[in-house]
Amino acid sequence: MAVNEKYLPDVEAILSHRHDQGADFWTTPDKRLLKGSPFSAYNCALMLLELGMEQANPILIEVAELFFSAWREDGRFKLYPQGGILPCHTTLAASLLCQMGYAQDERIQRSLRHLLDIQYHDGGLRCNKFSFGRGPETEYSNPGPTLTALNAFRFSDYLNNEPALDKAVDFLLGHWVVKKPLGPCHYGIGTLFMQVEYPFGNYNLFQYVYVLSFYNYARKDNRFREAFAALQTKLADGKIVVERVVPKLAKLSFCKKGQPSELATMRYQEILANLEHS
Repeated sequence: MAVNEKYLPDVEAILSHRHDQGADFWTTPDKRLLKGSPFSAYNCALMLLELGMEQANPILIEVAELFFSAWREDGRFKLYPQGGILPCHTTLAASLLCQMGYAQDERIQRSLRHLLDIQYHDGGLRCNKFSFGRGPETEYSNPGPTLTALNAFRFSDYLNNEPALDKAVDFLLGHWVVKKPLGPCHYGIGTLFMQVEYPFGNYNLFQYVYVLSFYNYARKDNRFREAFAALQTKLADGKIVVERVVPKLAKLSFCKKGQPSELATMRYQEILANLEHS
């Protein structure tokens, strides 16, 4: 897939921010790879892929090398030079690099095995950083990073071949039922979750249904069907209408708030294709 001519201004707008943080490719001189959202190295690479930029483009290859420079021998990624190495950072890096075509790279394979090794007893992923204090809800995994991890695993041979991933899917389907904030980072299912956000970023209905649609375990479950039905209510003439977008992306044409998005609708069509193979 190549960038459609009508989206070239969006690509140029994203590229115009590549030195904003003092170094090239949307990062800082000390390689803080998540800093500057939505114009961070992580977010910009995802947006360029979404717009159709080829994985072999030199820009994306350079971003991939930046992330691989943060890889550790045990499979984790250290995306900030200072501070701890959090599971959510490894899921983000692994998911991005899988989407960039590196799923079979031995380093990513080691990262995926690491994520399986640290799976929490409820099926999800959890860290010991308690930004919101401690309570009964913090004894659960973080749904957002769990969904991001499943997004990485869908590019691998583990997809629909690993019982541990079924357990992760079940954890997320359980969240659809309880809806209350879970995990140390308090991921909930409420008003904001139910708004269609695009491009994919925060834990929300559209991304939730999209990622889970790749998993046989989810497609057979009534909880997933309920979430899919909720997403269908968001359509206008069969197209996805963007309900929420990061304000700094408001001028980009591919994700205009309140308007149907052709590229978002292509993601919805992937969901339909996955359901046809149930």
